[in-house]
Amino acid sequence: MWFEGIAWAAGPAAPQSLFDTLIANPLVPLAMVVAVFYFVILRPQTKKASEHQTMLKGLKRNDEIVTTGGLIGRIAELSDNVVTMEIAPGVRVRVERSQVTAISSYGKTATKKEKSE
Repeated sequence: MWFEGIAWAAGPAAPQSLFDTLIANPLVPLAMVVAVFYFVILRPQTKKASEHQTMLKGLKRNDEIVTTGGLIGRIAELSDNVVTMEIAPGVRVRVERSQVTAISSYGKTATKKEKSE
């Protein structure tokens, strides 16, 4: 009764900012999650895998290596898929090349250059 003659009209719509329009789109947050997933998980994992492949290709005789099982020994023979390593004098073990984890530094003594670093 009191407000029967008043028209409640909204004024002209305020322009939305670019940020508001981007957040309103559901694909933008999804793309952000995918980007974070890529840079935090996928990229470091592929980089580490490529470094491991490079290390496997660079293996040579008399390198001291560590396997995934924890064996430490020197490479006696190399083939495309199998590494024969000597874990004790006269004791040789054949291991798949992909199971070599790293080149070991256990038996190596540090040189003067390595000690200064």
